[in-house]
Amino acid sequence: MKQRFLAVLVVFLFIAGCATNTTHQNTKKGAGVGVLVGAVSGALIGYHNDHSGGALRGALIGGAAGGALGAGAGAYMDKQQTEFEQELANEQAQHQIEIERQQNEILKLTMNSEVSFDFNSANIKSTFYSPLTKIADIMSRYPQTQIVVVGHTDNVGSDQYNFELSLRRANAVANYLIMRGVSAARMGTEGHGEMEPIASNNTVSGQAQNRRVEIFVVPNDNAGQY
Repeated sequence: MKQRFLAVLVVFLFIAGCATNTTHQNTKKGAGVGVLVGAVSGALIGYHNDHSGGALRGALIGGAAGGALGAGAGAYMDKQQTEFEQELANEQAQHQIEIERQQNEILKLTMNSEVSFDFNSANIKSTFYSPLTKIADIMSRYPQTQIVVVGHTDNVGSDQYNFELSLRRANAVANYLIMRGVSAARMGTEGHGEMEPIASNNTVSGQAQNRRVEIFVVPNDNAGQY
């Protein structure tokens, strides 16, 4: 883990501005956010797998602040967010999935690993196929986005093992989304291991929170242009 601090710092510099916005007042902001595909789409073609500490996610999110999307991008992402929230209302109520709106019109879905994977496993639980199918169906209806799936673990086990496990989990989710019809050309995956905890690893409950998969849905430069 210590050898990867520099890579993580780079990612933090890319994503520092991505604060959560929980309202849907984003329609008018589309013209002020960044171009995505022009800068980084090549990194995603062919289903990119990243094990380098977040370069792909950082490039996508950083690129989203570098130009100007059409004014329709905000409304485009509003509609997609509304569908996620409606279709996944039960999972949200049970704290299995969180849906956040971030700056630059980015949607972030966080899936609790306790309900998506068994401990020390990268096999998706059978009960989690239903919400993943809903996610895939919505993504297929909104093709003007790029997607990065990011896996995280707690601190149990070696750094290397945790990176590999987190990437295998991200790949498992991405592969299922692709199998359900989401284009592989839109998809990328990363494994971050234990490097980005959201709770203390000194408690069992904190470790459970840190075992998670995140999906970033980022509008491309055609988003909202019909």
